[in-house]
Amino acid sequence: MNPLPHFKKIRIPPLLIAPALIALATFTAVPARATPSCGLTSTNLLSPVPAGYFASGLLNLMCRSNLPDWLLITRVRGDSDLYITQNTFQPGGQSGWHTHPGPSLITVTEGTVTVYEDDCTSTTYSVGESFTDIGCGDVHNIRNETGAEAKTIAVQIVPHGATRRIDAADPGCAQVPPCPAF
Repeated sequence: MNPLPHFKKIRIPPLLIAPALIALATFTAVPARATPSCGLTSTNLLSPVPAGYFASGLLNLMCRSNLPDWLLITRVRGDSDLYITQNTFQPGGQSGWHTHPGPSLITVTEGTVTVYEDDCTSTTYSVGESFTDIGCGDVHNIRNETGAEAKTIAVQIVPHGATRRIDAADPGCAQVPPCPAF
């Protein structure tokens, strides 16, 4: 005697299970994965690492030049570390998508690099050109899309004790090719 006579066993045909699993896998959110760097060597140029330490208040600077149209204002609350790093990019090498917890001042010292932003725009810089990265969540990927080695020098100010680089997910910029085999 069946203790639950009003319930009937439902049989689901196996052919309906596979499409349901595929649909579930397709529409289930998957955490985005960070993109690794490749063909990139980073060298700290000063020891110890970090190269410098600034107690809170030491980076509160204001300077008016005697030249017109030049004014420097820097105000940092909290202790800070300074890094000076040379990045060497092999042909096809890239930094991978990342951000920093503070600003970077970057100068290209050899070759050419292309900086991709998370809005999928890009800008190319060559020897002697400089650019800034505000950090603080500004996600980017730096690539060497030439056949020659490229080098940059980055001066970075980050909160004391913080990691210098924070990996980030690929924002879906289709124009950034994957790393070549090195």
